Amino acid sequence: MKKLLVLAMMATLLMAGSAFAVNRHTIPNATFSFGAPGVASGPTTTNNDDSCDIGVAPAATLLLPYFEVDVTAARTQNTLFTITNVSRLPQIAHVTLWTDWSFPVLDFNIYLTGYDVQGISMSDILNGAFIASNVGTGPTVAQTQPTGVGSLSAGFTANPNFAGGGASIACTGLPGPLNPTLVAAVRAALTTGVYNPGGTAACPNAVGGTHANAIGYVTIDVASNCSLALPTDPTYYATSILFDNVLIGDYQQLGPAPTGTTAASFDAGGNAMVHIRAVPEGGPAGTPLSGAQTNLPYTFYDRYTPAANRTLDRRQPLPALWAARYIQGGTGAFATNFKIWREGFGAGACGASLALNGSLTITEIVRFDEHENPNTSVPCTVSPCLGSSVPTTPETSAQNTSGGTFPLSTGADVGGWMYLNLNNGGSTGYSVTRNVGGVPTIITGAGSTSNLAAAGSVGPRPSQNWVIVEMFGNSGANRLTVDFDAAWLGNGCSAGVAPGVPVAPAGGVLVCPPLDPGCTPGVAPYGGTNTTPLP
Repeated sequence: MKKLLVLAMMATLLMAGSAFAVNRHTIPNATFSFGAPGVASGPTTTNNDDSCDIGVAPAATLLLPYFEVDVTAARTQNTLFTITNVSRLPQIAHVTLWTDWSFPVLDFNIYLTGYDVQGISMSDILNGAFIASNVGTGPTVAQTQPTGVGSLSAGFTANPNFAGGGASIACTGLPGPLNPTLVAAVRAALTTGVYNPGGTAACPNAVGGTHANAIGYVTIDVASNCSLALPTDPTYYATSILFDNVLIGDYQQLGPAPTGTTAASFDAGGNAMVHIRAVPEGGPAGTPLSGAQTNLPYTFYDRYTPAANRTLDRRQPLPALWAARYIQGGTGAFATNFKIWREGFGAGACGASLALNGSLTITEIVRFDEHENPNTSVPCTVSPCLGSSVPTTPETSAQNTSGGTFPLSTGADVGGWMYLNLNNGGSTGYSVTRNVGGVPTIITGAGSTSNLAAAGSVGPRPSQNWVIVEMFGNSGANRLTVDFDAAWLGNGCSAGVAPGVPVAPAGGVLVCPPLDPGCTPGVAPYGGTNTTPLP
């Protein structure tokens, strides 16, 4: 197939003062038994797929945590994203656009031949009313492309996990151009929170926040057919979603600027999307595994999966605990946005409770400057100030680190980092599945709790989150920006952490490995643990 070529400028931000660096960090999930002191005799598990650790690796779901598009004639901002199939078999990518209050407003399918790549411009969708230009994949279907497939790619319907062995994928009418009335409704939902495409799809309640630019997030799932079922539909997980870790993806943000300022747009920044793997991988749609679906205690789509099988999607959950670098002020006019995706409440239905996702509480934020001075006070936004305010954000947003969401920086340092405990306090609508001897037990509902729940929280587990650091600065006449993922301090299977607990990686420090004769687990100073608790 012809491809839509997406080009974006990427720059490394020249720093004054302390430099910052991008380090992708993963924590081994295997446990080790020890022979001689401090010498590993080998892992007790070697199932590398059986992990809650999120990295950049082929995945079954891609998450674009935040997009922002100027829908005026100025076109100052745009988000591009690219989906790549790294397997020889054809794949179907099911794309869903969500508001910043977690309401789905548009979904469509992308048919990818083996080793295919497809770029998408959000401005093309929201301003041009088409998914892909005719010079790219366009409105034609992969099976009818006159040039066929590459020499190393399998046939058009060769994926045995396709519905009906490829005969029932229903991909003969994939859209290129979109209905202008629908696009206008989507654009309104992403800017004003009003969603009225007509008919039964209209929602009388606000579905998102109000902002000049269109803001939301995107999920992309590998699927067995070109269904238009939404991820909010429980049948989506029984009939459409697949479990092959074959997709990679990235995004570029064109024309970004520090949130809440009048600064002129910068050139561009970009990063990998969030790669969420299916655990275990593989198998056709519509055939649940016997017993427990996965060893994961809960999954990314937990809010939407069927009540009788809450881990049916098998997707890795995301962390609650983060460490994020920032730089602001100084001679280079430095600034930092944290682009934050957060798990909200409810199952995406049109209801008044959607507004809860516009103001999700944050458990704790601690700002450390370059002299290690901590600050936890959040500035008041009204007068008189009646004690400390609780910071909140919508389900997805870009937050300037000098804004009111974060503690003030009281010193002269331009850099530092923040500890972000982004747990929203939990919900009895969340679930965990306890797997003992292959027998799953779902824990959810009123009064539910588990070993993953933080002290004082509601429900059985902490909420899921993702953080991208977006830095800005000037070097002479150059206006530069860079995006990179913040570091997670625990994965999605880590237990929640209550406010006031000493700042540290999940489980605490120091840790004594099992069977190490040089220390005793749980005995000072080895009070930490790297063992994931059974829910």
